[in-house]
Amino acid sequence: MKAALIVIDLIKGNEPFFREEHRRIIPKVAKVIRGCRERGIPIIFANDSYLENDWIFNFMKKHAVRGTEEVEVINELKPEDEDIVVEKRRFSAFFRTDLDITLRELGVEVVALAGINTHVCVLATAFDAISNDFRAIILKDCCASHSKELHDFIVEKFKGMPAFEVMEGKEFLSKF
Repeated sequence: MKAALIVIDLIKGNEPFFREEHRRIIPKVAKVIRGCRERGIPIIFANDSYLENDWIFNFMKKHAVRGTEEVEVINELKPEDEDIVVEKRRFSAFFRTDLDITLRELGVEVVALAGINTHVCVLATAFDAISNDFRAIILKDCCASHSKELHDFIVEKFKGMPAFEVMEGKEFLSKF
């Protein structure tokens, strides 16, 4: 089965909101990205990218405004030419983007998810991956929420579900 790595919302516009839990995953995500590049596994960065007066700002602080450097991937994980960047305006990387067709054109059947926040954007993307007939893997050491307890709660609740796996980055790299 062909896999792809989707890195969610590790962008400059989110850096001001990073907590220790977010910062600690960055070297682990970088290691998985390097491993994917070595194996020829496609890497897709799914980034928040909102319009200036987006409706969502009624519920959250304005950030990641399209056309600004805030929508760019953080320097530690900078995309390379062969990587794909998907701009998203809502939580799921699938919602009203071309992610689905992109994955199908690449022949992908399994998506591994890394990034923030486990309880919102990562989980929404995982559910939509399954809804679009992809297997989803949450890389538990490469995802974070605002607190370790919240992240751990989500990981525990969803591991072992059909078509939905939870594993560490190095386990993913050993399988794919």
